[in-house]
Amino acid sequence: MIHLEDISKTYSAKGRHARALDGIDLTIRKGEVFGIIGRSGAGKSTLIRMLNLLESPSTGKIWVDGQDITTFTRHQLYGFRQKVGMVFQHFNLLTARTVLDNVCFPLRLAKVPLKERRARALEMLELVGLQEHVHKYPRQLSGGQQQRVGIARALANRPDLLLCDEATSALDPETTQSILRLLRSINQDLGITIVLITHGMDVIRSVCDRVAVIDAGKIVELGEVVDVFLHPTHSVTRSLLNETGVDPEGWRVLAQQTPGTLLRLSFRGEASLQPILSQITRELNVDVSILQGAVSRIKDEPYGQLVVAVPTEPDSLAALRLLLQQANIDVELLRS
Repeated sequence: MIHLEDISKTYSAKGRHARALDGIDLTIRKGEVFGIIGRSGAGKSTLIRMLNLLESPSTGKIWVDGQDITTFTRHQLYGFRQKVGMVFQHFNLLTARTVLDNVCFPLRLAKVPLKERRARALEMLELVGLQEHVHKYPRQLSGGQQQRVGIARALANRPDLLLCDEATSALDPETTQSILRLLRSINQDLGITIVLITHGMDVIRSVCDRVAVIDAGKIVELGEVVDVFLHPTHSVTRSLLNETGVDPEGWRVLAQQTPGTLLRLSFRGEASLQPILSQITRELNVDVSILQGAVSRIKDEPYGQLVVAVPTEPDSLAALRLLLQQANIDVELLRS
C-alpha cells in the first residue's frame, strides 16, 4: 500500500543544515499495524508526517496505492488527505465545541450534509464507547476519553490509513492499554492500515505486526515484531528492550559463574506452551540451569526466550539439539 523510496529530509535555517531523515526505504503493507520506534530526535515524527505530506521530503518518492503523492497538486493532496486520519499525542480537540461537534468537524470541512455528518459522528462515537458523552465538552472528559474522541474524529471520513503520532504518550498505563485494544479492534474490524510512532516497546508488543527502529534518521532494524524482540541486532533495539525489563544481555554476569555450554532458546506460538525443560531433564537426564528467561505475548501470539547452561558433552548436546528442533524451538550457541 505504501512505499517510501530513498526519502531524505533536511531542515535549513540561518545557513545551518540538519538532516532529520537519511535515505529511508520502507514498505508498509495494506491492513497491517506498523510501528515506528526510536529515541527523541531520531526522526520518527518527521517520518510519519511524510505519509500525509504534512512534511515534504527533500529527496525521494512516496508511493501510496501506486501513486507518487509528492507529485500531487494542491487539489489532489486535499482529496488524498480526506482518506488519511491522524491521532495526536495531545488530542488537539476544539475546547469550545462538544464531543459531537469535534467529530463532525472534519466532515463539515468535507462539506458533508448536516444530517449525514451527525449520523456518521454518532456512529463513530459509539464505536469508541462514548455514545453517552456526545454533548459534553473536552474539559469534562478524562485523558483517555479525549483520545477516544480524537480517534472517532480521525475515523469520521472513512480513511484507508490511520496515523497515530505518540497517541498514548500522555496517558497512564491502564488507559494506554485500553486505547491500544481499541486500535487493534479498529484494525481488525474495519481493515484500516495503522501506522503509529512511539518510544515504548510495550506499545509495539501490544498492537503491532511489524516494526521499524529508527536512529539518527535511518532505519537500523526492521521486521516482524516477534523476530525483533527475540533476535535484536542493533544496539538501539537492545537498549529499548532493556527499558521494558527485557535485557537481551542480562545473562552475561551469571554466565561468568556458571560452567558448561550456554544456549539461547527462542520459541513462539504453540512451542511456548510446551514443558520443554522438564522434557529435557526427564528424557535426556541433562541438568539445566536457567540464567535468564521471559515469556510474554505479542498481540495474540505467545513468545519467549531462555538462556540456559547445560553440560558440555557432545552426545548430550546432539540429542538436546534434536529434541529442541523437533519442538520447533530455535537454538543459538552463546558459549561452547
